[in-house]
Amino acid sequence: MILVCAVVLLGSCTRRDDGRELVRFWAMGYEGEVVTQLIPEFERRNPGIRVEVQQLPITAAHEKLLTAFAGDALPDVCAIGNTWVSEFALLDALIPLDPRLAQTPGLQSRDYFAGAWDTGVIGGTVYAVPWYVETRLPFYRQDLLKQAGIARPPQTWDEWKIAMAAIKREVGPDRYAALLPLNEAEPLLNLGIQSPDPLLRDDGRYGNFRSPGFKRALTFYREVFDNKWAPLASNTQIANVWNEFGRGYFSFYVNGPWNIAEFKKRLPPQQQASWMTMPLPGEHGLGASVAGGASFVLFRSSKRQDAAWKLISYLSEPQVQVRFHGLTGNLPPRRAAWATPALANDVYARAFRDQLERARPAPKVPEWERIATEIKLVGEQLANGRVSVDQAAEELDRRADRILEKRRWMLDHQTIKTTTAPAASNKEGG
Repeated sequence: MILVCAVVLLGSCTRRDDGRELVRFWAMGYEGEVVTQLIPEFERRNPGIRVEVQQLPITAAHEKLLTAFAGDALPDVCAIGNTWVSEFALLDALIPLDPRLAQTPGLQSRDYFAGAWDTGVIGGTVYAVPWYVETRLPFYRQDLLKQAGIARPPQTWDEWKIAMAAIKREVGPDRYAALLPLNEAEPLLNLGIQSPDPLLRDDGRYGNFRSPGFKRALTFYREVFDNKWAPLASNTQIANVWNEFGRGYFSFYVNGPWNIAEFKKRLPPQQQASWMTMPLPGEHGLGASVAGGASFVLFRSSKRQDAAWKLISYLSEPQVQVRFHGLTGNLPPRRAAWATPALANDVYARAFRDQLERARPAPKVPEWERIATEIKLVGEQLANGRVSVDQAAEELDRRADRILEKRRWMLDHQTIKTTTAPAASNKEGG
C-alpha cells in the first residue's frame, strides 16, 4: 500500500510539474465548470502552457478575491463581475490592458458592444475585457397580446401601459399583465438608467435619485403596481415562473438571457410559438438597460502575464465565444460572434442583440452593489404603497449618500483619484 501511494503521489507531482508554464484561472459559478471544456484546444495551440481552472461559488467569489488580494494569493487571470472592476482597479490589483490591446489586432474595442466594453474602462484606462454580457428585457406572450388587441410589442412606456391595461382587462382579476420581481433591483434599475440624468452625481459622491428622470421611472414603476398590472410578488413567491408564464398568470416577464433555454426546455411543444422576447420599452422609444456579465482581468501580482493574456485572447475569439454560448447560454459581447448562424438564426436572441446596442454600464464606484440592494429594498416599499415617489427618491438619496460617505472623504482628501482619472496606484491608500 505504501508503494502504491508513493507511485500515485509521484504521478500527481509529475502532472503538476510537467515543465509547462502554469496559468491559474479563476471563474465563477457554472461558467467556471463549463470553461474547462474549452481549455484543451488552448493547450493544444500553446503546448508550453498549462491552465489550472478553479471554480468559485458565486456567493463567495467576492470575499475570496479580497482575501486572496490581502494574502498575495490572487490567480494570474480571473473573470470578475463587471461591477467589481472599479473596486479592484482602485486597489491597484489590476494591470492596465491598453498596451496589450494595442499589440493584439484580433481584440479591438470597436467589435464589442459599447456598454459592455465601457464597464471595464476606469478613468480612461482599460482594466477588463468582457467575457460574456447580460442584460434584462421582457419575455412576452405574443398570443395573449393579440387576444388583448395589441398588434405589436410596445416600444415606449406609454405603449407598454396601454398593453398592460388591455391584457389585465382580458385576463381578469386573478391574473396579471407583467411580473417585475420585487426581490430583484434590475426591473427598477433598468427603468432608471434610461434617464438622461446620471444615477450618481459629483463623480460618484452623492446619489442622484431625486433627479427628474429617475423620479419619472419611479412613477412608472409605482403605476404598474397601483393598477394591479403586476403582482406584489418576488420570484421565490411563485412556485414555478415558467409554468405560470405558460398558463398566462402574467404575459410580460422582465429577466435575463439564461431564460431562453429555460423556456425552450420547460414549456410544452405546443406553446413554443406562443412566446417571444422584445427590447425593453423606453420613455420615448426603445430604452437602455444595464450591461451586466463578467470580464477578464489580469492581476498585477501575476508572474505569468504573457501566458495569461494568451488565454484571454483565446477565450475572446468570436468562434470560441459562440461555442461558450452554446454551452452556457451566455451572450457574447462581440458583434462578430453574433454574425454566426448559431446566434443570427436564434429568433429568441435577436431582441438581446438589439438591446445590447443600448446597454449602459452601472456607476463605476466600488459601493455600487450595496446601492443596488437599497434600490431593491426601496422599490419594494414603493410598490407596496408604503412610500410615495418623492419619499422613495429622497430615501434612495439618503441611503446612497450614507454608503458613499467614505468615498467622499477619500476623494476630498485626495486619498483616491476620481473616476475621470486613472485609478490610484498606492495599494495601501486604495
